[in-house]
Parts: sequence; C-alpha cells; structure tokens
Amino acid sequence: MDIRNIAIVAHVDHGKTTLVDQLLRYSHTFRENEQVAERVMDSNDLERERGITILAKNTAIKYNNTKINILDTPGHADFSGEVERIMKMVDGVVLVVDAYEGTMPQTRFVLKKAFEAHLKPIVVINKIDKPSARPNEVLDEVLELFIDLGCDESELDFPVCYTSAVNGTSSLDSDPANQKIGMDPLFNMIINNIPAPSMNIDAPLQFQPCLLDYNDFVGRMGIGRVKQGTLKNGMMVSVCRLNGSVKQFRIQKLYTFEGLNKIEVNSVSAGDMACVCGINDICVGETLCEVGKEMPLEKLHISEPTVQMTFGTNTSPFCGRDGKLVTASKIEERLYKEIEKDVSLKVERIAKQEEWIVSGRGELHLGILIEMMRREGFELQVSRPRVILKEIDGVVCEPYEEVIVDAPSDTIGSVIELLGNRHGSLIHMSNTETQSRVVYHIPSRGLIGFNTDFMTVTRGYGIINHSFLDYRPQEQVNVGKRINGVLVSMADGQSTAYSIGQLEDRGIMFISPGEDIYEGMIVGMANKDLDLAVNVVKAKQQTNTRSATKDMTVVLKKPRIMSLEACLEFINDDELVEVTPRHIRLRKKILDTVERKKYDAKIRQEQALK
Repeated sequence: MDIRNIAIVAHVDHGKTTLVDQLLRYSHTFRENEQVAERVMDSNDLERERGITILAKNTAIKYNNTKINILDTPGHADFSGEVERIMKMVDGVVLVVDAYEGTMPQTRFVLKKAFEAHLKPIVVINKIDKPSARPNEVLDEVLELFIDLGCDESELDFPVCYTSAVNGTSSLDSDPANQKIGMDPLFNMIINNIPAPSMNIDAPLQFQPCLLDYNDFVGRMGIGRVKQGTLKNGMMVSVCRLNGSVKQFRIQKLYTFEGLNKIEVNSVSAGDMACVCGINDICVGETLCEVGKEMPLEKLHISEPTVQMTFGTNTSPFCGRDGKLVTASKIEERLYKEIEKDVSLKVERIAKQEEWIVSGRGELHLGILIEMMRREGFELQVSRPRVILKEIDGVVCEPYEEVIVDAPSDTIGSVIELLGNRHGSLIHMSNTETQSRVVYHIPSRGLIGFNTDFMTVTRGYGIINHSFLDYRPQEQVNVGKRINGVLVSMADGQSTAYSIGQLEDRGIMFISPGEDIYEGMIVGMANKDLDLAVNVVKAKQQTNTRSATKDMTVVLKKPRIMSLEACLEFINDDELVEVTPRHIRLRKKILDTVERKKYDAKIRQEQALK
C-alpha cells in the first residue's frame, strides 16, 4: 500500500483540527451511525475547554488504496516545540491559512521549520465561506512569505486548495460559489504532490520516537516513524539514549494507526508510523536499532525556552487543605515526568530549597502545566514569569517578539499607547473601515501582564498574536511591572461584609464575605502605588443600643474574579500565586506584616543609595 506522511500546520485558530475532522469524515473512517465529537483530535479536557490544540497528535486514514498518516499540530506560539519535533516524521506539510486573516506570526514560524526540514508544502486557504474572505489577496501574502523565507523557485509553484472546513466543502477555485461537499480535491493533491516516504526495508532498523503516549495497561509508548528496516513485535532492540549509553529491551506490543484507533500488529516497515510498548523509560529523540547494529539518528533540535518561573511547595497556612500531593518529592517527580514528553520544557532544582526553576516557551505554556497539576491534586506556589536572558558576545540580551494586533479602529490609539509604554516599536500599520492592524517588535517582558490591559482598552474585541523574533541587547528600563499596590491582609480569619464594605474605597477587592483569609494574603488591588495592610476579618461590634440602621443590609461591589492566567500576569516579584485543586490565591512571599514592612524599607533604602 502507498503511504503519505503529512503534518497539518498553521497559525492558531485557522482551522487545522476542524480540517482534520473533515478529512477523517470524508475518508469514511467513521461508521455512518457513529457519534463523533467536533474537533475530535482535541481529546484533552483543557484543549476542549480553551478551543486550542496543546499537544501534537497523529491519526491515519485510507483513501483510494493510499494510507495517509496525519499529524495535527498546535498553532499557538507557546507550543511550537510540538511542531518542531514532528518535522522528521513527515514528508510534507499542509499549510492552512485563514481566508481573512492571512499570514500571521505562527504561519511564518511553521513554514520556516518546514523549509528547514526540506518538506514539500501544500497551501490550504480555509474559511472561504466567510463574508469577509479575501482569498486572492491572502494567496499573494502566502507567495510573499515563501519569497521572504528564501525558498527555491521550484517551491513557488505550490498547489493550492480552497476549503470551508466547518462546512466540509472544498474546491480548486477561489470562488466560494464553486465549493462542493467533500475533501476529494485536497486528498488528490496530497497523494499527487507529497512524496512517498523512503521504504528501505532491508537496511538495519532505525526508529526515533517523537511523541509519547501512556496507557495504564502497557505503560509508556513511543510514537514515531520507522526510518529504515522493520520493527517486529517481540524483537530485541538496542535503545540509543540521549546521553550516549545503550540499553537493550524487548518490544512487548507494537501498534499502527487507523483513524483514531491503535491497531495491534506483528510488524511495521520503513516509511510507516508505529507505536512501541515495553520500554518504560523511553524518551523523545532516542533511537531504536537492531542489536549489534547501533546507528543513532540525529538528536531532535528544539528552540530554547524564553520564559521561566519558580515552582515551590506550598508554604501558606492553608497547605494540605485541598490537595493530596503537597510534598517536594511528589512535585519534583511530576515535573521531571513532564519534561520527558515535553521537549521544550526545562526543569532545574534550586540547591537546598524545595523550589524548581521551570523554563518554557511562554506564560501559556507554563500556565497549562500548572493547571494540569492542580487538576491532578497538586498544591504548589509559583512566582511571576520572567524572561530568560542570554549573554551574546559579552552583551546581555533579552528575547524580543513580533506582535500583531487586530482591534476596532476606535480603540487602536489606546493599544498603540499601551505598546509604546512597554517599549514596543511600531513596524507596520494598516486600516479597513472598522478594523486596524498594527505590527510591533517588543521585548518579551513587555508582554507579561499585557493581556488584561489589552482586553480592557479594546472592550474584549481585540485579537493579539505574537511569536519569538530574536535576542537583542537588554534595555535598562522597567517594562511590564504593575503600577498599583495591593491590599494585604494583616490578620487570619474569615472575611466579613462589614470590613470589606469599609475598604471598598481603597481599591478593588478580590474576595467575598465568608472566605478563609490568612496574614500576608493579597485580598485586592490598591488605588495607589503603595501596598496597604488591611483587616478584612474585623466584625461589627455588637452593643445593647437599638439602632435605626440595625437591620440594613450591606451592599458590596462584585469582587474581581482572577483566573490563573490573570494572577500570573498580576503579581510582582515579591509575590506568589498559591495554586490548589480548589483555590487560586495571591500572597506575599513574606507573610508576616512587620517582617515584610522591614524588608520593604530596607529595599527602598538600598534603591535610594544607588
């Protein structure tokens, strides 16, 4: 049987996963009476809740006696490591571009990685059914992007298909009226343009897992492409480790893919995708070879992380109330388990402390890890995200990002002011009747805590996209720090409506009456730029005197609800986010009010002397 190996790549929300849904449906992979959820490839709870792809996943379909192995990849810049590691598994990419938005930062990134891996691209202009679709202009943008990335002249003659993934229609014509039900034009384009994989069956075995899966029955599974030779169930193999050592294992189970299912097989030959079981500590990038014929493949190259946070055991007075996994050993075990499957994540233990420096691609990348851990029953505390600095030619450099903002034209002035205050440089600006687009280059630390202000000034209608650009000399300015101080509890107990009502004119509250509070916990944002110690557990004194206002109800303003991402954006360097399965709290690093004031005074004195 012929085989084609492809990856679906695109910018976030351009329709990759929905397109895979339709490819599965119109290849008759599902039974006619089978109930299939939308975005069936997004099987993770967080993926379904947020509507984004977090982990790269694979499936396989059969079309006209050709097996097409498909890898669905994330579109968000924070999960670009998932895209980088699967490029060696495929022979071509399907580049999906929104018919209105056109080429975006992540479009450039994924296409650049495809060219670096010498993969054949097919362009799909999706969402052709949009009233605002402009397929011809978008095709010109794609062509400009190909030229800008320095592709060969032969690659400029790329095949193009126009689709509406949500409606399950496609055509080779840019006119939406010519769209027809089905994905036959795209199927034929894949078969005719993507080269078949090398099928050197007689050569010594080489297999490199690029993805990991887990099953309670068989343990960890390595998913990858058989580079050469044949994998057989029950055979002894040598695993060439990333550290250069070699260990021998017996393959206990061997699977290949059909639709969304794994099918147990006796052998998988060169060119096809396989799932290997029996090697409980297999890692991404290692190589499986025949015993005595060890020839490790080149290690996977993954771009370095740009943002890091400090994870630590929960040291608040409420430790252990919600979670069952609170010890340093459990947290460390979980973090090191994560880096085995997420190759763009790095973890480093801080000596003699129950803390770890966790480095990733962005706030969202690390925020997803924290959210997964709290859902698994962990309690931990995390610091403010900070960018990773590098020394290049003796100069301290920081990461910069390219930011594309689409916002209503009447709000774009406020957006430009926000980005300017965070030391962004305007590169390009364009306008339509109602919308404006600006392109900025900005230090990565300028985007930490930016999203909340951005959504406020654009009234929720703004769309921001960004991707890593390069490292540039660090500017010695404060960028992205919170201006306002915070309201910090100076006592333990339960918050009362009486005390909250007395404090409402001091700032915005984060808590409601009846919540458990401890000293050092942040209960609100102050109106001024200084922190304020407040008593939110004070109750109204009871007297024997009758009062005309005795039975009056206290009417409080609604507190601001802070999500995990909002908390990570909000905190400053002397603050932490306490994360438990049921609560997300803000706190000061130093809980004791007197000790904290002494420390703050010492810091201010040192700054004054400088």
